[in-house]
Amino acid sequence: MMTSSLPVVLASSSVYRRGLLARLLPDFECLTPAVDEQRLAGESPPDLATRLALEKAQTCAAQRPEAIIIGSDQVPALGDEILHKPGTHERAIQQLQRCSGQAVIFHTAVAIIGPDSATPGRHIDETIVRFRNLTDDEIEGYLQLDQPYDCAGSFKVESRGVALFDSIESSDPTGLQGLPLIWVAARLRERGVTLL
Repeated sequence: MMTSSLPVVLASSSVYRRGLLARLLPDFECLTPAVDEQRLAGESPPDLATRLALEKAQTCAAQRPEAIIIGSDQVPALGDEILHKPGTHERAIQQLQRCSGQAVIFHTAVAIIGPDSATPGRHIDETIVRFRNLTDDEIEGYLQLDQPYDCAGSFKVESRGVALFDSIESSDPTGLQGLPLIWVAARLRERGVTLL
């Protein structure tokens, strides 16, 4: 399979995003962008995701100006509360208890900067995840199985986490996993990257 002569760089250290982009491209580079991910005062969850995706792409574009750069960020929100990666079993329990019976919106932003385009392409995908009413035993049993401590929202949708939900509303199922591939594929094709 031939792709563009331009190299593609994923501005992310996420193993999940790397795995997603590998569905489209056999060969790309990953760089870890040094970006302060703190939320600005008054910044909404979608604005935070959009800003961070663009900053990640711009940071890596400065290192690889000849490449197509893909930056992405995801901000899940329960109301105005941002759900971070829990890191520990105890915090994952607390997060799933708060999400039980609630709707969480996952704002997944992506920005693509190419060497031939002055204006970055930007997109935000919104996925609504509606959690079932979860018992403490279900939460504990799930966490023992998937151990999703590096996942914002404390679940892995590609694994048993799907059993936690009543429904998922999305225009792109890969957006929930961290990189909306439908939009990314379209923008890569516009930049001359052959995917099929």
